[in-house]
Amino acid sequence: MTRTKLVQNLALILGAAVAHAPALAHEGHDMPGVSHWHSTDVLGFVAVALVIAGAIWMKGRK
Repeated sequence: MTRTKLVQNLALILGAAVAHAPALAHEGHDMPGVSHWHSTDVLGFVAVALVIAGAIWMKGRK
């Protein structure tokens, strides 16, 4: 598999994951109608951002 194809596949997978991100917020802790996130959810977004940055960096290398 070429590097370009790998980056395209990775972008597709990450795009699909980000499209479902709003579904991860949930109501709870006796706060009806208020959705919230946990700190571990934020770590997932940081990890996705790092993967995207790595893919962009690898794409720019020759």
